[in-house]
Amino acid sequence: MLKTKSIKAPIEPSDGLRISVMSRHTLNDGITPDPEISPDSYDEWWPELAPSPKLVGDHYKRNLSWIEFERRYLGELLDKPKLEELIGLALCRTVTILCVESSPDECHRRLLAEECGRFCPELDIEIY
Repeated sequence: MLKTKSIKAPIEPSDGLRISVMSRHTLNDGITPDPEISPDSYDEWWPELAPSPKLVGDHYKRNLSWIEFERRYLGELLDKPKLEELIGLALCRTVTILCVESSPDECHRRLLAEECGRFCPELDIEIY
């Protein structure tokens, strides 16, 4: 099972293995640690599944549309060995991928989960 949720949402036993897929755990300035995120918020940190810093900057600072963000992020995932590792883990146990967005609507964790489902249709996915 592969689940998604905000890293700031309450930790639940049903989360299983909690993996942060964020490039950094800072406030929007990119430097100041986010006081709501600590190493206790996640079990593992896989920043290689986060969008590239350039892509994040283009979206948040240069108004790149969500549709273009989505296209570019999915392109970035094509060469990620960690994607296969994530799918393998989620086939064996419950894994929850985490990022900072409160809603999955315009969030890379949803895109990542959907891409895992595309590669492995038998994978159960819950997006929150």
